[in-house]
Amino acid sequence: MRRDQTSIAFGPVPSRRLGKSIGINNIPPKICTYACLYCQLGRTLKMQGERQAFYDVEKIFQEVQRKVHVTVEKKEPIDYLTFVPDGEPTLDINLGKEIERVKSLGIKVAVITNASLLWRDNVREDVSNADWVSVKIDAIRHDVWRRVNRAHKSLTLEKILQGITLFSTTFQGELATESMIIKGVNDSVDELENIADFITTLHPKKSYLSIPTRPPAEQWVEPADEETLTSAYQIFHEKGINVELITGYEGNAFSSTGNLAEDILSITAVHPLREDGITELLKKTGERWEVIEDLVTQGKIVETEYKNKKFYIRKFKKESTKRR
Repeated sequence: MRRDQTSIAFGPVPSRRLGKSIGINNIPPKICTYACLYCQLGRTLKMQGERQAFYDVEKIFQEVQRKVHVTVEKKEPIDYLTFVPDGEPTLDINLGKEIERVKSLGIKVAVITNASLLWRDNVREDVSNADWVSVKIDAIRHDVWRRVNRAHKSLTLEKILQGITLFSTTFQGELATESMIIKGVNDSVDELENIADFITTLHPKKSYLSIPTRPPAEQWVEPADEETLTSAYQIFHEKGINVELITGYEGNAFSSTGNLAEDILSITAVHPLREDGITELLKKTGERWEVIEDLVTQGKIVETEYKNKKFYIRKFKKESTKRR
């Protein structure tokens, strides 16, 4: 569900990455350094590479403070205050001041950024005040990056990757990466290997692989299929990366519900399960393989293969590509 684009503070919304998060929309709609072909908020309305002030710092603080107060009154939990606007948050020249102000509310602060401006010293300094930061890494080859992220003309991939590396060496909080995998664009084995090799140098706490599950900016865009995503997961895993899938399925991953089928759906939405792993799980629970066959027949999980081994992964569901 898309939020009201006029709201500076929204939520709290559930997030697999951040628990219950109050979002902070510090950028007017669709002002960005990128025009990603998969963007699920629509096409970028204004491309820019220079930072500027958008909203008054105190206005943002007051809106967030009000939202926190209302949420606490309702006795709802808040795990993070997250800068996740309808554009690129680091374009806001006041981001560092805003992070400092909202941190006074005693709640952890997160920033979800496409990382395109981390080559700037002042951007790295601003973002370093957060507790948790996610950086986007969709491609390592220049031609693939240009195709998938369609960056502002002032940006270069080399400087962006250098900026991400510099940030990873100094950031004291939790660093995450996110890569959106698009069919026929950045889903080749070579590019997935390139992305994984770069991410290993960053030592993130977690690396997320995602696919578009809502209508993208360009209607021809399709998510990588389940077999490709399984391969991507294994490539990252074999390089020692703590990797997790985000495929749109909101499951209670790795918790015991007392229902094996539900547990398998939750786990396979985050991690492909190898055939022998499922066999061991069935032995422990006393269940039979028919549970897995039923899930495959119902189209809830898909059997895939990687390096001659069978894996099972949650079947994605896509919304219609037609925009309303």
